[in-house]
Amino acid sequence: MCHVIVTCRSMLWTLLSIVVAFAELIAFMSADWLIGKAKPSSSEDVDNRTGASQEPYRPTLGIYGRCTRISHMQFSRRDTLCGPYAENFNEIASGFWQATAIFLAVGIMILCAVAFVSVFTMCVQSIMKKSIFNVCGLLQGIAGLFLILGLIIYPAGWGCQKAISYCGPYASAYKLGDCSVGWAFYTAIGGTILTFICAVFSAQAEIATSSDKVQEEIEEGKNLICLL
Repeated sequence: MCHVIVTCRSMLWTLLSIVVAFAELIAFMSADWLIGKAKPSSSEDVDNRTGASQEPYRPTLGIYGRCTRISHMQFSRRDTLCGPYAENFNEIASGFWQATAIFLAVGIMILCAVAFVSVFTMCVQSIMKKSIFNVCGLLQGIAGLFLILGLIIYPAGWGCQKAISYCGPYASAYKLGDCSVGWAFYTAIGGTILTFICAVFSAQAEIATSSDKVQEEIEEGKNLICLL
């Protein structure tokens, strides 16, 4: 018989697991890992209403994508175009970024699998006599290690030709040159920290769902158990 067990700690762990998976996935897909050096304003970069020059545009570069400004001469305006610069894995700008993509992809796939399973932990608390919380926590720890490896390797690719075209000639491995770090990189770091927090917190979720109070509720014949 399925017993639906909901506790504050198990629900918090489930929500954090889902948030972490989405945060890492969004960061990986974003082109805002590097913010390039400002492009000088041109005569076209003028606000038609005020006549003032707009701020210089700063293109962005991700692991496999980029955002840049394209000009529409016939309309005297410019639009931002975002999309992948690499049509396949081999076209990713640096071997270091290829390794980063692999490590992050593996870590994110594990996190997404755990996030999916976490939704069902309210009804299923064990699998093959092993606590599903402990198994998921172990997987989150492994995912965190993959994410750390990817984030450590990523700055080594700042010296590739693609990065130099965005960041200037002084860009090199672990040196940004004229670029700055975008929100996606910080999001990936924050998500990695939260991944390890989730891995540790999974033990608390397991304790909460197997407590004496829960066992008493089960013995009383209750199928839906909600505890603070």
